[in-house]
Amino acid sequence: MLLAIDNVLSAEELAHMRGRYDGARFGDGRATAGELAAQVKRNLQLPANDAEAAALTRLVQGALGRNAQFVSAALPRAISPPLFNRYFPGMQFGTHIDNAIRIDSAQPLRADVAATLFLSQPDEYEGGTLVIED
Repeated sequence: MLLAIDNVLSAEELAHMRGRYDGARFGDGRATAGELAAQVKRNLQLPANDAEAAALTRLVQGALGRNAQFVSAALPRAISPPLFNRYFPGMQFGTHIDNAIRIDSAQPLRADVAATLFLSQPDEYEGGTLVIED
């Protein structure tokens, strides 16, 4: 099932998040990709242990936790820390299958639900098309 949820972040949260993105130190996104996904992943990603990633994780998880539509649809027992990605012209994440198991801590977490949270409006950029195949 695909579900689109608008306005997960408030305007203030979104502005705060985008401001933090501007000063964050992104690294090679392939660091968290599996062997096959790494072959098609060309983007930048905040390292999971980065202070900015921790602050942004709290903001996103708080917004998801208070979003009745998300909670009702996902019924999450746990929410894995999000991956914060960035794309510049020429970058892409080609066709891949999301990892079913996230190993972010001592306790591996099965990922039954995947979500993408856009931080930009479609009219603010060119490209950036998300294609989901089933």
